[in-house]
Amino acid sequence: MYVIKTLNAISPVYETVLNMEDYAFDAQAQSPDAIMVRSANMHEMEIPESVMCVARAGAGVNNIPLDKLAERGVVVFNSPGANANAVKELAITGMLLASRKVVDGVEWCKTLSGKGAEVEKLVEKGKGQFTGPELQGKTLGVIGLGAIGVLVANAGVALGMDVLGYDPYISVEHAWKLSRAVRHSDSMDEVLKTCDYLTVHVPLMEATKGMINAQALAKMKPSAAVLNLARGGLVDTQAVKDALKSGLLRAYVTDFPSDELIGAPGVLCIPHLGASTPESEDNCVRMVSRQVDEYLRWGSIVNSVNYPDCPLGRCTEPRISMLHKNVPNVIGTVTQLIAGEGLNIDNMINKSRGAYACTVVELEKAPSEALMDKLAALETTYRVRLILP
Repeated sequence: MYVIKTLNAISPVYETVLNMEDYAFDAQAQSPDAIMVRSANMHEMEIPESVMCVARAGAGVNNIPLDKLAERGVVVFNSPGANANAVKELAITGMLLASRKVVDGVEWCKTLSGKGAEVEKLVEKGKGQFTGPELQGKTLGVIGLGAIGVLVANAGVALGMDVLGYDPYISVEHAWKLSRAVRHSDSMDEVLKTCDYLTVHVPLMEATKGMINAQALAKMKPSAAVLNLARGGLVDTQAVKDALKSGLLRAYVTDFPSDELIGAPGVLCIPHLGASTPESEDNCVRMVSRQVDEYLRWGSIVNSVNYPDCPLGRCTEPRISMLHKNVPNVIGTVTQLIAGEGLNIDNMINKSRGAYACTVVELEKAPSEALMDKLAALETTYRVRLILP
């Protein structure tokens, strides 16, 4: 039986995916085979040697030490796209809130409490201060056309907006899902200069950190609004505040509040609600449950964020799964050790991702314990497993 340690409250929908005769979920497990996490910070956590994989029920993995785990032979999974519809709906909400001054209007209405029969007249007199533009006919710029960006772009088309998308790395899968009405730009500058609403849907990494900065904002229309429902670090907070203060930007909607942004004029802070729907949480758990199940049973790696994807079917022969350094001569050493035992390799897969690699070898018969020990003892090996049919 495999034991899964949970670090947060996890939707029990995993029971519809997994054969629960083979799994036990235990938040207090001392030697789990896998960990399932949502938002808990794992950077300072002592992770047992028994752990073979970590599954993040969500897309972002900033709370997980990816390289540290990779060097221990622990595969980290996430669930890209599982919360895409929830974030899309919040993006639509954000555009409406940035346009119609609904939040300000609601707060103002609260001040009319106790005015009795005067309320109707006061509403008619005061509503003009909350006038705002419609979305129809405006230009929506979408940076990042992954699972979420594609849905947001298509929703913009459905709302009657002129949609301009930018993603030099768009996948074939996502390109097929994109409405033909979405114009694909080869230049981020074109998107910045053209859009009335800009929404960013890219991962946070060194290359994207602070990508919406003073230089980017200076290229935008003074009437534009920026939405950031992806990661706080994508946007230069001080640059946004300065642009709002000087009139270079109309509104900023973010799902990542900070002390500097809360209460700032023109800023709408949402308390990280992008994936906070029961449907989204269920989708994420379903996805990572499948990934964990296929990895623990067959060594298949799908949607890993620290190792290369290596999708495998059910094994019909003894299968050696190795996680190792991506350096020269690893494959030669492994095949030499296997040949030294007189075993024939029926099938072999090698995939790499940056500093880390995965090698899967299927043999005509099971290797000896001595061979497995030799493979595990290699200086390049992080983890080696024998998976039997």
